[in-house]
Amino acid sequence: MEDLNKENIDIFSELSYKNPQCLSYEDFYEDMYRIKYVKRLFNKYNRGGEIKTRLVLNHIIAFYNVFEKRSATRILFFKMEEKYWSLLKTFLLYLSYMPEIVHGVNGRNIMSEEININIDIFKELENIWKAF
Repeated sequence: MEDLNKENIDIFSELSYKNPQCLSYEDFYEDMYRIKYVKRLFNKYNRGGEIKTRLVLNHIIAFYNVFEKRSATRILFFKMEEKYWSLLKTFLLYLSYMPEIVHGVNGRNIMSEEININIDIFKELENIWKAF
């Protein structure tokens, strides 16, 4: 699909879903629900709370484990409000999932270079990396 929009996001998500252990639509919706978990964590952080960095990482990694990589990125950017893109990009960069361009999201291509990263979260992620 060239462009993700309200009319085709559900079909696109179902076609991009690659979970061999999926036995029902409930499994699919449970995996899709991870986006809401991440949004809640981002919202809590934006309201002045702490970010649960490892929990966000776990949800994002689990999401990418059951969707095609390029599709997962498009779905995440479609489902996330633009105010969270900086946070999302920071995590995706850390995981090496962030492309130069996210193609076809609501009639536009999202350029990675136009989205700032969150320095505080980036430093937290670096500390996680150093711990290993």
